[in-house]
Amino acid sequence: MKRTFPVIITLVVLSLLGLIYLQVQWIQGAMQLKHEQYDNDVYVSLQNIKDSIVKRKNRETYGFYLNFQTQTFGNFIPTYTIMSNYQLKAIIRDEFRRKNIKQPFEFCITNEAFQPTMFSSGYKQEYRDAENNYKTGLTEGNFLNSETLNIYIVEPENYFQNHLATLLLFAALFTTVIIAAFVLMIRTMLSQKKLSEIKSDFINNMTHEFKTPIATIQLASDALTNAKVISNTEQIKYYTGIIHEENRRMNMQVEKILQAAELEKDEIKMQWKKINVHEKLHRIAENTQLQMEDIGAEFNIHLNASNDFIEADEVHFTNIIINLLENAVKYSKENPIISLETRNNGKQLQILVKDNGIGMDKETQNHIYEKFYRAHTGNLHNVKGFGLGLTYVKNIVDAHKGKIDVMSELGKGTTFILSFNNCN
Repeated sequence: MKRTFPVIITLVVLSLLGLIYLQVQWIQGAMQLKHEQYDNDVYVSLQNIKDSIVKRKNRETYGFYLNFQTQTFGNFIPTYTIMSNYQLKAIIRDEFRRKNIKQPFEFCITNEAFQPTMFSSGYKQEYRDAENNYKTGLTEGNFLNSETLNIYIVEPENYFQNHLATLLLFAALFTTVIIAAFVLMIRTMLSQKKLSEIKSDFINNMTHEFKTPIATIQLASDALTNAKVISNTEQIKYYTGIIHEENRRMNMQVEKILQAAELEKDEIKMQWKKINVHEKLHRIAENTQLQMEDIGAEFNIHLNASNDFIEADEVHFTNIIINLLENAVKYSKENPIISLETRNNGKQLQILVKDNGIGMDKETQNHIYEKFYRAHTGNLHNVKGFGLGLTYVKNIVDAHKGKIDVMSELGKGTTFILSFNNCN
C-alpha cells in the first residue's frame, strides 16, 4: 500500500493535467471553428443580401425601362434608385439575425470610383480597410458600372467572447467536478489507509493485551495440576488468585470493546441519579491508591468545590474518572505526580485530572478522542491499550451534556478538565 499509493496519486495528477490539456486544445479548436463558421455565416448573409437587392430591382423596375437600362447602362441600375437607407438596413439586419449575428453594424455602397452612393449614419471612411469590414459586389460585368456593398460589424469580438465565456464556464464546471471526484477519491483512499493502519494497530494491541493474561492463566492452571501445589492450600489460593485477577483484567478489556461498540450504535442506557461527586472521587482514589504506590507516584487530591452534586450515571461517571487516571499512569515518567481536583465555575462543577507525564503536541490533541487513536510515545514502550479510553470518556461526557477540555505540552504533562452542570 505504501508503494501503490504514491503511484495512484501520480497517475491521478497526470490524468487531471491531461484532461485540462485536452480541454484547452478543444476550446482552441472550438474557437477556431467558431471563427470560421462566423465568417461563413457573414458571407452567406452577404450573398443573400445581394440576392434580395437584385430581386428588388427586378420586381420594381418595368420591363421596358429594364431593357432601356440594359442597353444604356449595361444591366446596371443604382441601388439608391429602388430603396432607401432604412430599407437596405432592414434587409441586412434580417439576414444577420437569421444567422444569429446580433452585433451592431454600419454599411456603405460605393460605385466604381469608390465613392459612397448610400451609407448609414455611423459608417466611417476608415472602416473600408478594417478587418471587420466585409464586401460583396452588387453587379457583374462592366467594371465602369459597378457597386460594392461594405458592411462593417461593430465589436465582433463580443460574439466570440460570449462563446468563449460559455465554453470556459462549462470547462471549468467539468474540471471542478473531476477535481472534486479525484479529491474525494484520494481522501477516501487516505481514510481507508488510515483505517487499515488503525485496524492493524488495534489487532496488535488486542493480541498483546490478551496474550499476557492468557499466558499467565495457562501457567497458573498448569501449576495447579502439580502434586506439590495440590497438597498446599496456600499455593492453591495464590494461583487461583492469579487466575481470578487475570480473568478480571481480560473481562475489563472485553468490556471496553463492547462499550465502544455500544457507543457507536448509541445503545448505552443511562441510569440517571443525583450523585455526590466528592464521595465518588474518594472511593476511586482509595481503589487506585495501590496502583499509584506501585509506580511510585505522588497522588494528590484537592476537592475544593463547594457544590459537588451533579445528575449522572454512577457507573459511567466512575469509569471515565478511572480512565483518565489510568491514562495519567500510562503516560507518566519517572517520579510521577498525579492530582485529582474539583472546583466550581459558575453553575458548573469542574473535575481536573493532572499529571507531569510526557504530554502531547497540538497534532495529537486534535486526534485523541478518535476511536482506536493512540498517541506516539517516543521511547516509552510500555504503554498498552486499544485507543478506546478517551473515545469512551468523550462520548460519556457528551451524554451528560458536559464538556471535556485538554491542556498539554510535550515533556510537561497533561491536564484534562471535565465540566458538568451542578444540581441542587
